[in-house]
Parts: sequence; C-alpha cells; structure tokens
Amino acid sequence: MDAKTLPVNERVKLLVEALDGAERTNEALSRCEDGEAMVGVLLGASEKLGLGLTRDDLIDKPPIRDWIWYKNGGALLTVGDGVPRYQQDKNSTSLRFIGGGLVIALLFIVGMLCGF
Repeated sequence: MDAKTLPVNERVKLLVEALDGAERTNEALSRCEDGEAMVGVLLGASEKLGLGLTRDDLIDKPPIRDWIWYKNGGALLTVGDGVPRYQQDKNSTSLRFIGGGLVIALLFIVGMLCGF
C-alpha cells in the first residue's frame, strides 16, 4: 500500500513512530533553532519515508504541531492569566514571574495543616 494514499493523521503517526529511535534525526531536531528549522528536518524525514507530508500537514497536526509550537517558545501549561507555570528555555529573554504557583503551593500547605 502506498503511504501517500493514507489520511494525513495516519501519515503523521507513521512519521512519529519512525522518529522513535532515529538517533540522527532526533539529534538534528534537537539542534534546530526554531520551529521552521524543525519543519525542514521533518519534511526530509517524511520524504525519505515516502509519506508525502507537506509543511501545512506538519504544522496543523498534533503532536508535531505541538513540538513546533513549543520549540518556538510556547509554554506547555499555562495557569490563570497565561503566565507559564514553568519555562524550560533558560536562554529566553522573556522569563516571567511564577509567583502565582508559589501562592497556590502555600495555600495547599496551609490547607493540609488546617485539615481542609
């Protein structure tokens, strides 16, 4: 069966499965500066596998869409007003205060001590 005839979701799934254990491709993805560079690496992998995925396919379908979004500096989890709960990219120039998380932790501890 020709992989190009499969629905886009199935072809993306095949690409993700192929990336599991693909050491050189994963190293190339980790060295990418941003999401656009990742798309280039992923398009190359798709071409080698004969999946026929396009740039739009990759940026629109999870989980690759989420990888690209995160590589471009998006937070995995936001709380309240959109302040990132944590931020793994220590080189970011837009680190934000996470005081809200501290308040939640303190309220939890006080609640546990008071028996709530």
